[in-house]
Amino acid sequence: MALSQRYRLLAPLALLGATAIALAGCAEASSGGGDDGNVEGKTVRISGGITGGEADALNKSFESFEKDTGIKVEYTGDKGFEGNIVTKVTGGDAPDIAIVPQPGLLKTLVETGKVTEAPDAVSKAVDENWSESWKEIGTFDDTFYAAPMLANLKGYIWYSPAKFKEWGVETPKTWDEMIALTDTIREKTGAAPWCAGFASGDASGWPGTDWVEDLVLRTAGADVYDDWASGDVEFTDPQIKKAFDAVGTILLNPDYVNAGFGDVKSINSTAFGDVAAKVADGSCALTHQASFLSANFLDVKNADGETPEVAPDGDVYAFIMPGMTEGELQVEGGGEFVAGFNDNAATQQVLEFMASPEFADARVKLGGVISANKNADASLASSEFLQEAMKVVQEQGDNVFRFDASDLMPSTVGSGSFWKGMVDWIDGKDTDQVLSDIQAGYEN
Repeated sequence: MALSQRYRLLAPLALLGATAIALAGCAEASSGGGDDGNVEGKTVRISGGITGGEADALNKSFESFEKDTGIKVEYTGDKGFEGNIVTKVTGGDAPDIAIVPQPGLLKTLVETGKVTEAPDAVSKAVDENWSESWKEIGTFDDTFYAAPMLANLKGYIWYSPAKFKEWGVETPKTWDEMIALTDTIREKTGAAPWCAGFASGDASGWPGTDWVEDLVLRTAGADVYDDWASGDVEFTDPQIKKAFDAVGTILLNPDYVNAGFGDVKSINSTAFGDVAAKVADGSCALTHQASFLSANFLDVKNADGETPEVAPDGDVYAFIMPGMTEGELQVEGGGEFVAGFNDNAATQQVLEFMASPEFADARVKLGGVISANKNADASLASSEFLQEAMKVVQEQGDNVFRFDASDLMPSTVGSGSFWKGMVDWIDGKDTDQVLSDIQAGYEN
């Protein structure tokens, strides 16, 4: 996913400060399409790729807002959102608001000329509730279009604290310790320790890009990561291949994967969320996935047939993938951005609400997600794990934070050749050829 202008997320995990705001009443709206400024009884249509129970929770997040304003909010999830939204927008069937998960896709939508500039009230809310880095992602050619919504932290390694206690092992502090841990678990169990799933419909392969991004950040450093995300460092660069090779020590090793599912190639046929069930019931010792995997544990069972407890001494928990040197913490993350397609009063008021801590609190309280809104209440997150993850993106620190690199790349690469390349790589294609194929996405 990509940006129109190159920028660097040089801010540390200190994405944030501490000023509270109150949600403004009605946004003053210019009258687009005959809008008279009256919002009572108006319906605002929102579209995005969030589906299932998370879509239900998103709709529920607007209940108080609807009662207070008289505006009806209808969110509809589309599993093919990334592939459909540009066609709908250019064909005259744009929703009032789109929740866009990739800056590259957001850039494409902005380039259609159909996305409206964010209202002043939204711009002010983002200034008060997020770091400048997040606002820059929704800004193109010095015009601010889209506010951030929810956030996630990537690079977590999910495991079973109970199993670790049984095996007499601890969470690793370096990459080498994590590989040694993997060998120890295999010796004790006689089974592959890791599980992974790349299957995600048209988006298959994206979990693999997160693996590579984590390793580029850890092996090559933040400056190389930035240049890679902006296209100045090519995929064929030795530093990027080194990251692929590091990932391959786990994902291409038949002794290490694919616990509970099959061989290395089964990674491509395993749905990315299905790994949660295997970690919960003890079939899989380790899996790599973002903070949002916590939502998947709400719908699976542990070995006793009960909903697993996500806690440091519970059925499942997670640690951030360690770096090459003990004490260093490098983290990448992602999030959604909210774009409007008209300047009607009701649409603008919904946009303003979605940029507020009140919206963040309403959605976070319903479970399974976190927000980087610095004035949202992290204690409302639905588990100790999510509370800790949310604080990581809200509090100052000396750690390195970067936005998901593939999300910053042109969509032909970040959500195109990079995704496909990861699938080909797992299927056995030579690494050098895969890197060349991914880089070719810049020519499309």
